[in-house]
Amino acid sequence: MPKEKKDTGQQSTSAEKGKEIKIVTKHVVTPSDLEKDPRAVKLLYIISLSNGISEKALMSLLYLMKQNGYDLGYSFTLLTQSPTSRDVLNELTMLKYLGFVEVGANKKLIISSAGKEFLEAHLNIVGGDAETIKKLFSDLKPKIQPLDVEVDVKTKRRL
Repeated sequence: MPKEKKDTGQQSTSAEKGKEIKIVTKHVVTPSDLEKDPRAVKLLYIISLSNGISEKALMSLLYLMKQNGYDLGYSFTLLTQSPTSRDVLNELTMLKYLGFVEVGANKKLIISSAGKEFLEAHLNIVGGDAETIKKLFSDLKPKIQPLDVEVDVKTKRRL
């Protein structure tokens, strides 16, 4: 026969016996983290110069900028003649997470209003490089435009 447990009359609550668990949410990346990363701020600035740029065109632009003497410190790997960089992808992910960069319906990266506000307040981080970046962007834009057109065509085919 199974033994019966005796009720001693004492009730213990789980709060008395166990430890209380507090869950605190914390952002993985904050705007103050971005302030400490001038390269990511410059990436945001480059995206702001375009009216939407595909990731493929952005990678090529950054690669061509490096070839033309303006090195942001990204390392690139060429895959079928298309440069790609894990560092750029990580920083783009961070900018998207913060809500500073959005992906439009046409699969192009655009700066959000929050991104514009952040950039205006922290343009000093870009500093004297702003003119160099602007000039390189306008000089190299004709070379990367076909990549954006290619992305547009592929996007329209899927719709």
